[in-house]
Amino acid sequence: MIGGGGHASVLADILMGQGREIIAVISPDSISERPIFDGIAHFQSDDAIEKFSSSDVKLVNGVGFLPRSPLRKKLYQRYTAQGYEFETIIASDASISSYASIASGAQVLTRGIVQTGATIGENTIINTGALVEHDCYIAAHNHIAPKAVLCGQVTTGEGVFIGANATILQNISIKNDAVVAAGATLTMCLDKNTTHYPIRSTEKYT
Repeated sequence: MIGGGGHASVLADILMGQGREIIAVISPDSISERPIFDGIAHFQSDDAIEKFSSSDVKLVNGVGFLPRSPLRKKLYQRYTAQGYEFETIIASDASISSYASIASGAQVLTRGIVQTGATIGENTIINTGALVEHDCYIAAHNHIAPKAVLCGQVTTGEGVFIGANATILQNISIKNDAVVAAGATLTMCLDKNTTHYPIRSTEKYT
């Protein structure tokens, strides 16, 4: 497990609930305040990953994804280039169509829904309760935050961040590294490196 913070602890909870073994946590920060990691070996340097053969273990990317932060993507690319494979994690109570495609290293968390014909790219997070409707194409290194809703045939580029409770209407295209802020509704395509915020009403109520 790379990372020892909140996202890593959620993934650990899913894996342990599925009877999977976590051999070690790699994190520069203390993990002592997270009981879920009790009894698991802790290494503070990324170099410790090389103690484990790429043929013997799979890695878990437990680093969360903030808008336009390159860290999660860089870690994924660094270790896949060295021959390591990242585990694809699907929570037991997630709903994944048998006609959807989930790429290596993707993570679909508790109550996440991926409908028929949808594609989820590598190293992408579909967070708690998020809905990816039919025929969406979600590229690599995205984060679809909790309870976000993507209607049918939404397409995203790499590095897209869609905030909690955001809604993306059908047939919308979102370009690389764009951000849809929490609670926003997106009704038109979004250009590269741009941010769409919720519309704030200026009407006064009496």
